[in-house]
Amino acid sequence: MINDLTRGAPVKLMLLFSVPLLIGNIFQQFYNIADIIIVGRTLGMKALASVGAVSPLFFLIMFIIVGLTSGFSVITGQRFGAKDFNGVRRSVTMSTILSFLFTALFTIFCAVFMNQLLFLMNVPKEIYSDAFWYIEIVVLGLFVANFYNLLANIIRALGDSLTPLYCLIIASVLNIVLALLFILKFDWGVPGSAVALVLSQAVSGLLCIWYVKIHFPILHLKRNDWIFDWKNDYKFAFEHLKVGIPMAVQFAILGLSILIIQSVCNTFGSDVIAAFTAALRIEQIATLPMISFGVALASYVAQNFGACHFSRIRYGVKKASLINVGLSVFMAFVMHFWGGYFVRIFVGSGNEHVVKIAHDYLFISSLFYFFLAQIFIYRNALQGLGRAMIPMLAAVGELLMRSFAAVFLAVRISYFGVFYAGPIAWVAASLVLAIGYYTTIKRFIYKTQQKLRMHKADTV
Repeated sequence: MINDLTRGAPVKLMLLFSVPLLIGNIFQQFYNIADIIIVGRTLGMKALASVGAVSPLFFLIMFIIVGLTSGFSVITGQRFGAKDFNGVRRSVTMSTILSFLFTALFTIFCAVFMNQLLFLMNVPKEIYSDAFWYIEIVVLGLFVANFYNLLANIIRALGDSLTPLYCLIIASVLNIVLALLFILKFDWGVPGSAVALVLSQAVSGLLCIWYVKIHFPILHLKRNDWIFDWKNDYKFAFEHLKVGIPMAVQFAILGLSILIIQSVCNTFGSDVIAAFTAALRIEQIATLPMISFGVALASYVAQNFGACHFSRIRYGVKKASLINVGLSVFMAFVMHFWGGYFVRIFVGSGNEHVVKIAHDYLFISSLFYFFLAQIFIYRNALQGLGRAMIPMLAAVGELLMRSFAAVFLAVRISYFGVFYAGPIAWVAASLVLAIGYYTTIKRFIYKTQQKLRMHKADTV
């Protein structure tokens, strides 16, 4: 259901919007987490390590798709906030054309240079074959991933976080069923889990299309909406690219930093790879409440930016920041005391060395969740304002800090050095984003006040 986020109590609106996002994000994690659990429990630690070894590349690829489509949908949300419904439809068609063009180019690049990418990641020979086919199948299914993410982000830009949730619940259950079928019944091994992932994403995209056709008249596109006139529309395309490309680059940089850490981690053997894989999945779940609130804030800010409600934006960001602080403290407490239990869900109780390594990572990283929580707030606020360059610059700094720390510390304190790389980068990035946001919002408020003064002067 379409929801106008420019009216009503900001905290209540964001909470109502974020709860379906949280549930949806949990189910989306099932796409990959189900694979990890099924692979680890049925095919063993080497199979788990083969998926884990290429997981950062998987996230890098998905981050680029999500970043690009999220950036395009910011323009859609701003048009909706301004009540420009024709602009909403034009934004949808422009986003579709641009995102599928980029996906085609990216798919070809990844498919052609996959062997070289895995070589640079130091993937061990004993798990190379399974790792290669898992990620290759995922790459060949990128159009499916783009299809769903674009639709989901457009729907969320209109204030509806429930529809993507319904689609994800169905697709996540299907993913588990298909993964079990392909691995246990058809004996497809690790590649079977990748096939299940792609097919499940296809179903979620089709469900979104079906729901939009029935319940979203505003998104019923006409033939004229697809006509692209270079003379008149290139500025509109550039408006989308100005937000979408920096966000894609930002997400790619974050994914690349994880890729570099995984490459360093791969040099310590299968146990460390398996432990790091399980720990990262658990951390992704632990941080989902903070991520979901940040995504809700982005839609809230985008709509209110379109309506020029800058004081309302500042109030909403302040409250969202306080809520994320509370969430970060709670999740850190959970990871400290129950992190080992969650690890055993992934690897079983007979791999205590792997459990200990994974729990050590969770113990260290959770101490810095406060800074990570603020990254989600200020990054999404800036993106909702259409200011994607500052988050991109922060991501560059995060990449440099994370990579340097991983390589430098790993030489001195073994794989424990890798565990400190993320937290060090979080501290630096959160400071850059906070300064960038407060500087930007003050500028917008000042310009608004100046326009009001000029308007009053003209009417006197």
